[in-house]
Amino acid sequence: CRELGIGFVAYSPLGRGFLTGKLRSLDDLSDDDFRRSQPRMTGQNLDANMAIVDRIEQLASSKGVTAAQVALSWVLHQGPDIVPIPGTKRRRYLEENIAATDVRLTPADLEYLAEAETARGDRYADMSRING
Repeated sequence: CRELGIGFVAYSPLGRGFLTGKLRSLDDLSDDDFRRSQPRMTGQNLDANMAIVDRIEQLASSKGVTAAQVALSWVLHQGPDIVPIPGTKRRRYLEENIAATDVRLTPADLEYLAEAETARGDRYADMSRING
């Protein structure tokens, strides 16, 4: 996309709330929450992916900002042609998301985040098994 001058919209840049650090286990989700069926949120994948969240939280703590702000800032630091579109239902989260534009990540910060393991598990469940 970049070579062709096409922008990229990063959908769900907070991993459906996972990268905010507010979800520590499936117990934090209601029984009917669709995220319970997402491969990245189940079993050993969830445990492994928490290491990514822990890294984001550590960096956020050192900067005096939230994990969500670090995650969004990381997306913004990927280039001006990449735009995150975090969703929210609450004004306080909207304000928190906007404040992420003021979070500056140094090259060392970006390297620290890059050292995290790749997320485990597919992003979405295999839909071919639904309805037969």
